[in-house]
Amino acid sequence: MQKIVIVGGGAGGLELASRLSRKLGSKNKADITLVDRSRTHVWKPLLHEVAAGVIDKHSDGVDYAIHAANHHYRFQLGEMCAIDAEAKTISLAPLIDDAGHEILPKRKVDYDQLVMAIGSVSNDFGTPGVAEHCFLLDSLVQAERFHRALLNQLIRINQQEDSEAGINVAIVGAGATGTELAAQLHHVANLSKAYGMPNMSASRLKITVIEAGERILPALPERIANTARQALNDLGVVIKEQTTVAEADSKGLITKDGNRISADLMVWAAGVKAPDFVTNTGIFETNKANQILVDEQLRSTTDKAIWVLGDCCGVQQDNGKWVPPRAQSAHQMADIVGHNIAALINGKKTKAFVYQDYGSLVHLSKYSTVGSLMGSLSNGSMFIEGRLAKLVYVSLYNMHQFAVHGKLRGALKLLVKKLSHAMSPKLKLH
Repeated sequence: MQKIVIVGGGAGGLELASRLSRKLGSKNKADITLVDRSRTHVWKPLLHEVAAGVIDKHSDGVDYAIHAANHHYRFQLGEMCAIDAEAKTISLAPLIDDAGHEILPKRKVDYDQLVMAIGSVSNDFGTPGVAEHCFLLDSLVQAERFHRALLNQLIRINQQEDSEAGINVAIVGAGATGTELAAQLHHVANLSKAYGMPNMSASRLKITVIEAGERILPALPERIANTARQALNDLGVVIKEQTTVAEADSKGLITKDGNRISADLMVWAAGVKAPDFVTNTGIFETNKANQILVDEQLRSTTDKAIWVLGDCCGVQQDNGKWVPPRAQSAHQMADIVGHNIAALINGKKTKAFVYQDYGSLVHLSKYSTVGSLMGSLSNGSMFIEGRLAKLVYVSLYNMHQFAVHGKLRGALKLLVKKLSHAMSPKLKLH
């Protein structure tokens, strides 16, 4: 029986584990193991909402161990620290609890087919002070850490009688994460008034979004960026374009031209790269973003037993551009890798990966949703906003739920989530 090990339970990794469990695991054709350093999966495009406190991991997350028990695969809690390509094993670092006690020792996991789906991490480009003073939103742990800090700031300002006192939040990077977080924080500041903080409102929150490029949302069409900029301006968000951050300290950010942006909370969302672990293994060919280079079937160019998908996968298209690190890319890659691994085991033909860009969406909390539909969805490119854009945005999350749970369970999960949100507080206070 083939041993398939998937490292990383993000959007692509978890979808692949679910797909292979249905195709192979339930038929005893493969032994499938998913490895992740977290116990809970939250769809990465929602991490900024966890950070703001408008969703809860308990209602919107997936417990890996429970999901594995229900879907014919195994789950190993741990962080990969080494790959032995010749022996076909990966090593997991010792599992340590919060008190520093060892729960599990260093372990080895055998594989016949290895899938690298380890995602991406924030790229601080070596900027001094970022690691020490800025919050990142790469993982559920980091999002929850920011949320606790945000609550502390809200409580602090609510207790101050000085109406001029406020919270300064600086967000570096005006991509989807940065702009969506800015809108959510504005919404949360107003929500807190109804949850035990009567003196708090968005008027006491100053949000500054800093973008080194010429405009916000640089990877998206200009019309989307302009609409999003207007929506953020209407909320009072300060946008600084063509502004490069040179340093971060405990009091804020210092720009390349020497200006200071004071901040109580700083979030770095300026770019992503595959984890440095990828290049440190010495096994893979990589690009400038540390992404693993692959062939047409999404196998590593250096080892045909190692497959790659998601943000850590480097696929250069015919136009010279790299496939962007988005949820829709991971979803499409999971489809192809799932098909190809099953095809190899069943003696059938594999498929080449061809990326299809179905458009982009930016969800600015309750205030606005804007985006574009492309390709077969619109027979070209179509700008959308308002309720239609919100419907399409929600449908992307629904597709992820169906891929992870199957159609029936996915529909039930979405129903439970809707009921839970209707009955739960609109703001998470813990």
